[in-house]
Amino acid sequence: MKPSTTTSASAILGVGHHVPSKVVTNHDLAKLMNTSDEWIVQRSGIKERRFIEHSGIGASDLAVPASNMALEHAGLSAGDVDAIVFATLSPDHNFPGSGCFLGDKLGLPGVPALDVRNQCSGFLYGLSIADAWVRAGVYRHVLLVGSEVHSTGIELTDRGRDVAVLFGDGAGAAIIGPATRPGQGIRSIELHADGSGAKELWVEAPASAYAPRLTAEMLVEGKHFPAMNGKQVFRWATEKMPEVSRAVLARAELTAAEVDLFVPHQANLRINQLVCQKLGIPEAKTVANIEKYGNTTAATIPLGLSEAWREGRCGAGSHVLMAAFGSGFTWGGAVVTL
Repeated sequence: MKPSTTTSASAILGVGHHVPSKVVTNHDLAKLMNTSDEWIVQRSGIKERRFIEHSGIGASDLAVPASNMALEHAGLSAGDVDAIVFATLSPDHNFPGSGCFLGDKLGLPGVPALDVRNQCSGFLYGLSIADAWVRAGVYRHVLLVGSEVHSTGIELTDRGRDVAVLFGDGAGAAIIGPATRPGQGIRSIELHADGSGAKELWVEAPASAYAPRLTAEMLVEGKHFPAMNGKQVFRWATEKMPEVSRAVLARAELTAAEVDLFVPHQANLRINQLVCQKLGIPEAKTVANIEKYGNTTAATIPLGLSEAWREGRCGAGSHVLMAAFGSGFTWGGAVVTL
């Protein structure tokens, strides 16, 4: 542990991303289940997604190149990392956490690693933790990762179609550290949860609430695959994402018109279009990469920010709004000045 001596503002110093090379199109999925490119695009905006190339690749493996890209962007090396926060709903194994596996793969013995299990809102929950650690002087440089391998946990059949077509594999990473210039920093973060919607988007088994945790009957019934009440998720997301976005903008003393880039969680293109309309943020200022990656859950925001930064859509001094909604239900928002 390398404690920081500063309590100044924290900032995103660098970002990175990585996706597998295997592209899976809607036409590919149509060979496995009763669906079509038109049906998927109309309901989600997704045309393709990435799947891991072969068995044996976990969330921590995807996180390695994303982390290295973020470190290079920040002008740092792995040895500068003082703590790891790893957001995922698809850890390499049930335990230990994927942050431990990532630390080992980066050659960081002794560096603390914390896994965050807040699904689609995981990156923002992790950002809140990293922000607090840096501002309090607990750690100087925190590696914050969102990484998912969904392809090994979805039901590629007619029964699982409505959920299976939505998800893809990918990773995003950010380096959180002390701000290096005036005006730079994480300006506001707000987090929420409402467990009354927990079973509207969940994986029921295996579960410690059951003995045994997984049975042959559960497997036959598909309880180990994700299940979603799409209408409820859509309704909540289109209400809560604009609400939390307005709240964090107000706390940051910014208006929607002053936002240079909006990075919403990539769950559904229709959701994000409606959120943008409610906020008055033009689509030209909004990250929308769900078409090529699908929903990568905790990875969507850092992946989108990393791509946008490299495309020149944001840079030093840009005001960035981030918002997410997902399983839990959990949701959150943040405003950062790069």
